[in-house]
Amino acid sequence: MTHSWLRYEWVLLIFFHGILLMSMSSCLKSKTVPALANETDRLALLDFKNRITQDPLQIMSSWNDSVHFCNWIGVTCSPSSKRVTVLDLEAKRLVGPIPPSIGNLTCLTGINLRSNSFNGEIPQEVGRLQRLHHLNLSRNSFGGKLPTNLSYCTQLRVLDVAYNNLVGQIPGHLSSLSKLVNLSLGVNNLTGNIPAWIGNFSSLNVLSLPRNNFHGSIPSELGHLSRLRFLRLSVNNLSNTIPPQIYNISFIYYFSVTDNQLHGSFPTDVGFTLPNLQIFYCGGNSFTGPIPKSLSNASQLRGLDLNGNSLTGIVPQNLANLQSLLWLSLGNNSLGKGKDGDLSFLNFLANCTSLGLLNLESNNFGGVLPSSIANLSTQLDILIMGTNKIHGNIPTGIGNLVNLSYLGLENNYLGGTLPHVLGKLQRLNVLYLENNNFFGPIPSTLGNLTTLTELYMEENRFEGRIPPSLGNCQNLLLLNLSHNNLSGTIPKQVMGLSSLSIFLDLSYNFFIGALPFEVGNLVHLTKLDLSKNKISSKIPTTLGTCISLQYLYLGGNSFEGVIPQSLKNLRGLEDIDLSHNKLFGHIPEFLSKLLALKHLNISYNDFEGEVPSEGIFAKASAISIFGNEKLCGGVQELNLSSCSSKHPKLNWRLLALRIIIPITCITIFVLLLLYFFPMCSTVKKLREGALTTSSFGDWQFPISYAELLESTNGFSENNLIGSGSFGSVYKGVLSRNGAIVAIKVLHLQQQEASTSFTNECNALRNIRHRNLLKIFSACSSIDHKGNDFKSLIFEFMCNGSLDQWLHPKNDERHQRNKLSFIQRLNIAIDVAYALEYLHQHCQTPIVHCDIKPSNILLDEDMVAHVGDFGLVRFLFEASNNPSKTQTLSVGLKGSIGYIPPAWPDWMELK
Repeated sequence: MTHSWLRYEWVLLIFFHGILLMSMSSCLKSKTVPALANETDRLALLDFKNRITQDPLQIMSSWNDSVHFCNWIGVTCSPSSKRVTVLDLEAKRLVGPIPPSIGNLTCLTGINLRSNSFNGEIPQEVGRLQRLHHLNLSRNSFGGKLPTNLSYCTQLRVLDVAYNNLVGQIPGHLSSLSKLVNLSLGVNNLTGNIPAWIGNFSSLNVLSLPRNNFHGSIPSELGHLSRLRFLRLSVNNLSNTIPPQIYNISFIYYFSVTDNQLHGSFPTDVGFTLPNLQIFYCGGNSFTGPIPKSLSNASQLRGLDLNGNSLTGIVPQNLANLQSLLWLSLGNNSLGKGKDGDLSFLNFLANCTSLGLLNLESNNFGGVLPSSIANLSTQLDILIMGTNKIHGNIPTGIGNLVNLSYLGLENNYLGGTLPHVLGKLQRLNVLYLENNNFFGPIPSTLGNLTTLTELYMEENRFEGRIPPSLGNCQNLLLLNLSHNNLSGTIPKQVMGLSSLSIFLDLSYNFFIGALPFEVGNLVHLTKLDLSKNKISSKIPTTLGTCISLQYLYLGGNSFEGVIPQSLKNLRGLEDIDLSHNKLFGHIPEFLSKLLALKHLNISYNDFEGEVPSEGIFAKASAISIFGNEKLCGGVQELNLSSCSSKHPKLNWRLLALRIIIPITCITIFVLLLLYFFPMCSTVKKLREGALTTSSFGDWQFPISYAELLESTNGFSENNLIGSGSFGSVYKGVLSRNGAIVAIKVLHLQQQEASTSFTNECNALRNIRHRNLLKIFSACSSIDHKGNDFKSLIFEFMCNGSLDQWLHPKNDERHQRNKLSFIQRLNIAIDVAYALEYLHQHCQTPIVHCDIKPSNILLDEDMVAHVGDFGLVRFLFEASNNPSKTQTLSVGLKGSIGYIPPAWPDWMELK
């Protein structure tokens, strides 16, 4: 279509060129033109140049006095008179207005400024150019109204001002332009009616008025344009019916009235009266009746768009005779009878070997999807059949349509399992399968669709696991698998698809396990919906890196623990649903600081303490906190009880009963545990293989070697805390947040150091407690010499180990410090809490096997932290019989954990 129009335009230009040469005769007759006329042209061109505000191609630099203006780029002069006859600056990226002085170029026959960025109004002075035949100002930024003075340009053949910002009505003065061959005013903001006097332009070949605000009826006078070949009135507000006279203009090859308010039915003989049709676009109106069978007579038809009308009946099978057909759009009508055989015309469309688009959506087609779909053109790019009454399976022959980029089968009654051959459609960008009756597993072959950007599979009966191969679809912007029967854990390969930016919806399934920490890769995601599943464990702190999130729905799961502080980074959140989980603790204050937040649902959890009164919490209708019986305070509309005093006074006897006695019992228990705990046997490795990023679960993101190098001043000896057989420990200050950390750098030349690194990380990967030594991150990289580099980053314990305080040496700085009884008691309680957590609350119970004062570290508040997990033992339940409980030891011959800051001989590793 585009190529045909371009060829036609070239014919017009050649025709006009001959006319232009003849029209210049008055400027050529005189052999001696006064110098004043030449100077007038030169000054007019210089004024044009001076109005240019942007000239990235430096076109205007040639417009200088070093050469005659007739040799300037874009300027054509009469050979004899040296008067300017053509100004052609198409697509030169020029910016600026057209000056009124252009009216001084009185010998101009052609102006072509197409595809630039000229602005301002078209000057009225253009009307002085009475020899003008060709005026093309299309694809610029002209505003204002069409100049009425154009009516003086009575020799004008081409008037093209399409793709601008013109306003107002078509001036009645332009009715004098009776020699027009091309009138193109499309894509502006013109209003009013289409003037009937256009029907007097007997030479008109092209009438293009699309994308304006014309209203009223199409004038029947347009039926007088017997030479009309190109008629485009689309995207306006035209109403009534198409005048029957227009259907008799047999030269028309391009006919478009899409997106108006037209009605009526098509003439049954339209294919005979318009035999030269190549484009017949009538979509987006209210046409009724059947599709005319006579259209098959327009053998050159390439595009047929009847989408979005109220057509009825069946699709004529003889449309298959249109062997040049590229575009067949019949969607959004009432075609078909909802019965078998409605799609039988597909059996014949194999003759349309160039078909690129087939749109049948939102009709009343019934029956099964014919296997003949496999015979459709291999050039088919778009196949849309959604929202019909089609049933049965997807034919395996669909795999032959290897050039499909868009496949829509949604909202039908299709069933069965998805054919694996869908994986052959490797050019597919969009796949709609939602709201059908598909069942069985999701084929792993969908992972072959690496160009896929949108995948809709919701509202079916898919079951089993999400295939990890979907992680290969690294161009996915949107994934919807909600309302199915999917189960198992969510693959980290899918959860970590960083391309997802529109939404990820896995709601209403049966997913279990923890939410993979790779969710932190979704930094561009706008909506995450995991509601109504069985997901457990904690909300990953890495979710806080999804800074584009606006909608977060995690309700109806089994998430536990507190709301991570890292979510404070999600400042664009508008809607949060964490209801019906097992979350506890206080409502984080940062939720009241999220200025974009419009709705918050944390109902039916186990939150406690005071409800904030600021931000989202100031509006009771915007929050839901039902089912949290321990909450108090908040705004009055919540009707919660007031919060009690935070520091009640207790008498000594009550304190003894409630605190001292339990603490004493715990202390005795710890001492007995330390004395009688059996010697741990030589242990085996827990896991094989190198540590991957996924091993760090809820840890912070890995820290780079460069940052560690900077934080330790190049691993300076001044920062060295101590060293041992497997590594050295440095004190560092992280540049990202100023945190003081202890950095354990492994000596990888030692044979077991790398294995120790892996095993220690596995031991620490899933344990978190305030009385266990906190590991921040890890680094597995290459140093500046190209050698392997591995390190662990721990919380820095500024008060050293308990051993340092209990048994100070003569030269130690803590010699003068003594532990009080209360401090000793608190340390014992802290250790008891840590051991109780390891034994009772870990997913797999852990026995430390190496509790001693040197492995108990003290922070600045003298809070004890148990460290050094080099000899832990894991307990696995083999059955319900305790006698069959199995243990698996993780033995590290040298601890690679963090030993507290002290002298080097304290750092000797086992």
